[in-house]
Amino acid sequence: MKFVTAKDSRGSFVGLIDGSGTRVLPLAAAAEKMEGSSDFPASLKECIALGDAFIEKVHTLTDWVSSSSERDELYLPLDSVTLQAPIPRPDKNIFCIGKNYAEHAIEMGSKADIPEHIMVFTKAPTTVIGPDETVLNHKEVTSQLDYEGELAVIIGKTGRAIPKEEALDYVFGYTIINDVTGRDLQSRHKQFFIGKSLDTTCPMGPWIVHSSAVENPNKLDIQTTVNGEMRQSSNTENFIFPIEEIISVLSRGMTLEPGDIIATGTPAGVGKGFKPPRFLQPGDTVEITVEKIGSLTNSIEK
Repeated sequence: MKFVTAKDSRGSFVGLIDGSGTRVLPLAAAAEKMEGSSDFPASLKECIALGDAFIEKVHTLTDWVSSSSERDELYLPLDSVTLQAPIPRPDKNIFCIGKNYAEHAIEMGSKADIPEHIMVFTKAPTTVIGPDETVLNHKEVTSQLDYEGELAVIIGKTGRAIPKEEALDYVFGYTIINDVTGRDLQSRHKQFFIGKSLDTTCPMGPWIVHSSAVENPNKLDIQTTVNGEMRQSSNTENFIFPIEEIISVLSRGMTLEPGDIIATGTPAGVGKGFKPPRFLQPGDTVEITVEKIGSLTNSIEK
């Protein structure tokens, strides 16, 4: 199941992409047709908070839709709506895992930079934009805008001190994030937050794939292209810290909640890793593809 936040002339809605990938079912509108009213929440974040009850409601609804004489009228063509970030405004900062691929740690320094313990920084909620939206070039504050293609985890239920062997049970699903970074700001301020939190520098989407459709998130191909040129190509099996460990460590003294977002780190091939560096330029298009999830495309402001 692929869940989206989308909008059309009537406003934003939570939708389900159909099997063909060409249509979207607005959940609340379809439920109103089925029952005469709808108790589907207005946001995907609120839907996620319902836990298993939300998935059960979706199954009940799609079973009804498949047998309804109105089923074709209930779907909207995907190209008739605008996809937003699945969670357009997170409640918290996005948790980001730094240097989680050894080759990326080396390209940013040396083997000595491979972390022994999980590195965590965050991006402000105001960074989030959706697929095909424009990333501001922020030329007034940075000349070193860089890309980082990442698999992101969406937490599905509240947990603290989560054991590694239970960690994936707390995952609602997965999406893609581009952790766009102002490298000069990152270096100048000796910490990551400012360089990672410029407005529009967290493209996310195009949807959240439910965890039931991803058997092993620690074994997915991930690639990033800039203007069609391959820059990053790896697999999440190269994580230094797998998703189970990330969730367990984050939750040791901190409660994780439904809708929390964890970006799991980027492979080698970022712009700063080239010699000389190859930072993003106005008009560049970045596409990130993750196996079983899809592709996220955004361009830099001209």
